[in-house]
Amino acid sequence: MKIIIVGASGTMGKHLTNAFKNEHEVITAATKGCDINVDITSPESIENMYKKAGAFDALVSTAGPTFVGPWSKLTDKEFRKGIDGKMMGQINLVLIGQHYINPRGSFTLITGALSHDPQKNFANATAANGAVDAFVRSAAIELENGIRINTVSPTVIENSPQYFPFFPGDIPVTMLQLEYAFRKAIFGANTGQVIKPG
Repeated sequence: MKIIIVGASGTMGKHLTNAFKNEHEVITAATKGCDINVDITSPESIENMYKKAGAFDALVSTAGPTFVGPWSKLTDKEFRKGIDGKMMGQINLVLIGQHYINPRGSFTLITGALSHDPQKNFANATAANGAVDAFVRSAAIELENGIRINTVSPTVIENSPQYFPFFPGDIPVTMLQLEYAFRKAIFGANTGQVIKPG
């Protein structure tokens, strides 16, 4: 299977790349340091990524910049970081990618528990996550050629301890739990689902 991992230079992306590279053909993509450079806030950059990668079987996104900070500092400009990044960036991966993906392929996007369990400093990510989850549910009933789409929605992950203080009382998701949620999305039969690791 040919899998494109967008956000492959990040914590989740590196783990998934290492998990899948011995089993499948993996193409890594990120703003720098990967097989293909891509800026998901740019539709032109996304199109270029797909042209370079060629036909593929699965797209995994662990990317999506958002604004993290206190409510008092939220402005239109700051809020658009999540809208242009985590929301429209991932939506465009699907809208553009549907023209390059092989029949019966799959898209797996990243959201998070914030969409249903908000925390302070994450209003932007909460809104973007909720929008992507809703997009996936609607896209699932319209994508053609047997193409599936899901989101993986973890709480804070064990390899990102810098975020632990923002998620009081949450048990961090292990990297293995995260990996197997992505495996379910990529290799399973589900579509239109929000898959929660653990």
